[in-house]
Amino acid sequence: MKHLYLVRHAKSSWQDDTLQDRDRPLNARGQEQLQPLARALSRAGALGGQLYASDARRARATLDGILPPAFPENRVAIEPGLYTFDYRKLLNWLQTLGDEQDTVTIVGHNPALLDLAGYLLKHPPAHLPTASFICLNLPDKPWAKLDKGQGRLENFLTPKEYSYREFARKRKKRAKTTGEAPEKSIPKALQHQLKRLHELEPGVRTGLDDEFLHQFRIALRRSRAIAESLKEITGDKTLAGYIKPLKQHARATSRLRDLHVFLQDLPERVENNGELQTALETWALTEAHHEHQALVAHMDSKSYRRTLHDWEDLLHSGAFRKLAANLATRDIAKAVNRRVRNFNRATAELLHNSPDEKIHSLRKQLKRIRYLMELNPEPFRQALKEMKERQELYGRFQDLHVQGELVRGFQEQAPDILPAAAHDLTRRMQAEKADVRRVILAMGGLPDYGQVPS
Repeated sequence: MKHLYLVRHAKSSWQDDTLQDRDRPLNARGQEQLQPLARALSRAGALGGQLYASDARRARATLDGILPPAFPENRVAIEPGLYTFDYRKLLNWLQTLGDEQDTVTIVGHNPALLDLAGYLLKHPPAHLPTASFICLNLPDKPWAKLDKGQGRLENFLTPKEYSYREFARKRKKRAKTTGEAPEKSIPKALQHQLKRLHELEPGVRTGLDDEFLHQFRIALRRSRAIAESLKEITGDKTLAGYIKPLKQHARATSRLRDLHVFLQDLPERVENNGELQTALETWALTEAHHEHQALVAHMDSKSYRRTLHDWEDLLHSGAFRKLAANLATRDIAKAVNRRVRNFNRATAELLHNSPDEKIHSLRKQLKRIRYLMELNPEPFRQALKEMKERQELYGRFQDLHVQGELVRGFQEQAPDILPAAAHDLTRRMQAEKADVRRVILAMGGLPDYGQVPS
C-alpha cells in the first residue's frame, strides 16, 4: 500500500501587492501554524518518506517549518512543477515517481490539492484550509497506473483540530461575527458549555494539543458543578441522575490530564539529569497513549452519547428553566456560607501529618464554593479573586501528590532504571509538597460571607 499526503502551505501574506504570487511569504499566523502542523504531520506518519514542495516561497517556508532537526537532505526536494493550481499537472507528476517510494508528501497549493483528492477519492473533503492536510491510502502498484477513485481517505486534519490556539481563534472570530455573548441564565450557560464540549471533541480525539483535553475537562466539570449547586439550593433530587454521568465523563479524562501536566513539568523537575528525563518521558508518553485510546473509546460509547443527549434534553426543557428561574440570590448566599463553614471545620482539623487526601478534599470544596459564587458573581468579586489564588496553591499540592505517585508507578514498572535518581526525585517532590502544606496550614480558613447582600 502507498501513502500520499497532500499538505496545503501555511497562511501567506498579501500585504505587499508588488510581489508576484510565487514570492509571497508566510504571514505571522502562518508562522504560528508551523509547529503544530509539524507535530500533526509527524504523528500522522507524513515525515516517513519523501517530501516534496513547490518552489513558491510560502510552500518552501512551510516545508522548512515542518522538518525536524537533522532530517535527511536526500529525502527532501523542491519541485517547480508543484507550483500549480491544476490537479492534472499534480497527477501527471505523481505518475512519474519511482515505484520504490511508498510514502510521498507534497506541500503545495489549492485548488490543485483539493481537486486531486476529489479525483482520487470517492468522498473527498469539502475544503482544505491553509496548514491542513489529507492522507490517502493508495493501491500497492506503480505510480504510473494511478487512476481515478483508487484512493481511500486515511486522515484529514485542519488547524482547528490539531491546534487549540487555532480553534480558539476561529471560535472568537465566529462569536464576533454572530454577536455571541456569554450567557448569564443558568440554562443558557449550561447549553453553552454543552456546545463547547461538542466543539472540543475532535481536538480531544486527535490528541495533538493537550489544551483541548484541558478545556474539555473544564466544560464537563463546570457543568457538573453548576448542576450540583442548583441541586443543593433547590433540593431537586432528579438532578442527581444527570450529575453522575457528568462526573463519570470527567473522571475518564483525569489520568490523561495528570500525565500531560507531568510531562509539561518534567524538564524543570529533572533539568540536571537528561537520562532520567528521557526514561520518564518515554514511560509517561506510553501511558498517555494508552489513556488516550481509552478516552476515545469512552467517547465512542453509546453511554457517553446517550447521557449527553439526555442532558441536552433536560437543559431545553421547561421544567429545568422553571427550576433555575426560582433560584434566589439569598439562597445562593446561604449555600455559600454553609459550604464555607464546612470548609473551615475541615481546615481546622488539618494537621501537618494529615493524609494528602484531606487537602485534595479541601481543594474540591473550594471549587464548589467558587462555582456557587459564580451563580451570582457580583457580590463575590473580591472573594472569587482570592478563591482562585487559594485554589492554585491547593492545586499545586495535588499536582505534586499525583506526580509523586506517577514516579512511583514508573519505579514499580522499571525498578532497574536509574533507581537512585528516581528516588532522589521523589524525595525532592515530597519536600516541596511539605513546604506547600505548611503554607496551606498557615492560611487557615475562609472569611465569613454572612454580610453578602441579598
